[in-house]
Amino acid sequence: MLTVTSVNVNGLRAAAKKGFVPWLAGTAADVVCLQEVRAEAAQLPEEVRDPEGWHVVHAPAAAKGRAGVSLYSRRAPERVQIGFGGFAAEGGEEFDLSGRYAEIDLPGVTVASLYLPSGEVGTERQDEKERFMAVFLPYLVGLKERAAAGGREVVVCGDWNIAHREADLKNWKSNRKNSGFLPEEREWLTRVFEEAAYVDVVRALHPDQEGPYSWWSYRGRAFDNDAGWRIDYQVATPGLAARAVKAWVERAATHPERWSDHAPVTAVFDL
Repeated sequence: MLTVTSVNVNGLRAAAKKGFVPWLAGTAADVVCLQEVRAEAAQLPEEVRDPEGWHVVHAPAAAKGRAGVSLYSRRAPERVQIGFGGFAAEGGEEFDLSGRYAEIDLPGVTVASLYLPSGEVGTERQDEKERFMAVFLPYLVGLKERAAAGGREVVVCGDWNIAHREADLKNWKSNRKNSGFLPEEREWLTRVFEEAAYVDVVRALHPDQEGPYSWWSYRGRAFDNDAGWRIDYQVATPGLAARAVKAWVERAATHPERWSDHAPVTAVFDL
């Protein structure tokens, strides 16, 4: 069995003070993918930077206090890649030091941590998101091809910052003109699933469920009312997705028990 968990920590230093450390100590995951770390390795407490029993890859952003992804694996990676490694389409070099993508090779599988830009309509943030999407889709196609040539499967875990379907966010009608649920963003994600032929693991196992949501705003009573968004995905090659036996969102029991505005998304694969 391979158990993979992904979570946007909304600042790893803050999460470490709120409960991330005991959560990591208690998780049964073989690989943990983090997003929005917002810290360089030297800024992290030792129990987070290099916890016992884990091999850790930190990929901070060149811009201080922004983005950042990490991967924790029980097993030493056979290969580590930060950014697109020269495989992205023209323009992809913009994101090589942006702290938005890293991948590791484990026996038979490549696991990646992704933090896709969040965007905001009418701003440079949305332009950045669109540039990232433009280079990331062909990268995913190439990644799948390279993995297949080596007899490997792929799972790209992370905060994709797009709710794909109406079932993926509670208040979809009022968000149709907002970043994260724009028609062109949803169509791009459809291309990931159809054109690039990746599989949304959680949705494949829970085809008719509302959600399960993975992010709730800290504003108002979004968490208490479960007015959330499903924007955190595990997106796998078909061969690996077919081996997924269960997947779920580790939603905190109460608001005070949360250590991020996102919840961990976990999948178990029978290899």
